[in-house]
Amino acid sequence: MYDAYRHLKITRRGAVLTITLDTPPLNEVTKEMHTELTRLFPDINRDTETKVVVLTGAGTRAFSAGGDFTVMKAHLTKPAGVINSMREAVEVVHGLLRLDKPIIARINGHAIGFGATLALFCDLTYAVETAKIGDPHVAVGYTAGDGGALIWPQLIGYARAREYLLTGDPLTGKAAAEIGLVTRAVPAELLDETVDGVAARLAAGASFAINTTKQAINMVLRRQFDAILEAHVGMELMSHFTADHAEAVNAFLEKRQPAFSGE
Repeated sequence: MYDAYRHLKITRRGAVLTITLDTPPLNEVTKEMHTELTRLFPDINRDTETKVVVLTGAGTRAFSAGGDFTVMKAHLTKPAGVINSMREAVEVVHGLLRLDKPIIARINGHAIGFGATLALFCDLTYAVETAKIGDPHVAVGYTAGDGGALIWPQLIGYARAREYLLTGDPLTGKAAAEIGLVTRAVPAELLDETVDGVAARLAAGASFAINTTKQAINMVLRRQFDAILEAHVGMELMSHFTADHAEAVNAFLEKRQPAFSGE
């Protein structure tokens, strides 16, 4: 049932389905991958063979570095594209929260921006100790509206979340585990053993009980999501039209420091 997917690598081992963000070395979420992610999680809900899902990135450098700056550059002059992208972002996070089956983030490297959002909305998150995890939306003149402003405070509390979201500073996988942002951090050589062991245990467990417990845990988060995420995304869409966002995108592509004007 996954034959139509061209921009996500989807593999199966028994009852465990692995989704790989496969645009190395940084595994940016391309326009095409973004669209496929809107369909993926509803499709998995209809997949009776799958009991557990693993989400990861190709290679060892990055889980996902988030958005593609070449796409951001194109969106500066063609806003219709960013409007559609924001709409899709809501669908992707909806899909993650409404996925019936447990999903494990195998954070094999840096998880940045929307990459961090994808990882942190998973049920269990296992990171390499040296991976950097951050939501630097503000560094590119964007509101952290595609899920970050919702999930970070839920995981680590408002005081800590404000520091990381308002500065855009990343933290290591090890530090993230210490404050509860991720489930656990391990040395790189133990990541597969850790993820595979948990996935196998869940796949062999009482699926109905596991799935409904997951759904019960997510009920409060889903209600908050339904109440505010579209407003969050609306704020991010407004920030797209600021001079600071255009300056950040151009500065990144020109390999220089941005000079923000506050406009």
